[in-house]
Amino acid sequence: MKTNTHETASTRNLADRCVACYQKIASQISEAKDRIVAEFQDLLETNEHLLRLALNEAEALAWQTPYPQLVFADLATEKIQAVVNWSARQYSVRRANPAHLLQA
Repeated sequence: MKTNTHETASTRNLADRCVACYQKIASQISEAKDRIVAEFQDLLETNEHLLRLALNEAEALAWQTPYPQLVFADLATEKIQAVVNWSARQYSVRRANPAHLLQA
């Protein structure tokens, strides 16, 4: 059976372009994550792990859309705000009731 060399090359070229496009978008999101971590690291220094988890969740949700690089920033902002709110609430609870820390 004879294969069409032009079709094979065209398919490879398309696949290469898709991979390059994915890598470009993944790189953009990774750079945005690094900038966000740097921006919020001081605010959430004790909860950097939560910050990274929130960004990973935002990225996972962004990849489920047709334009992940466009929605990532909004999703990341939403997730980070939730972490900030949670962290502030935890701080206020600990400050209001420090006796529970001594019971352990």
